[in-house]
Amino acid sequence: MAVPKKKTSKSKRDMRKATWKRKAALQAQRALSLGKSVLTGRAEGFIYPQDDAEDEEEA
Repeated sequence: MAVPKKKTSKSKRDMRKATWKRKAALQAQRALSLGKSVLTGRAEGFIYPQDDAEDEEEA
């Protein structure tokens, strides 16, 4: 027979939410850092097509 699950405590719920938010904040920080490095032209591990390469292919 089906039995209802036990209620999760508020502290466990809050810990899970805090972990989720911490991971999201870290990803947002990494994305912002990558965007800044791409704009400044110092991106090492990211391939960003240049406008000159596109002009040569069309000609």
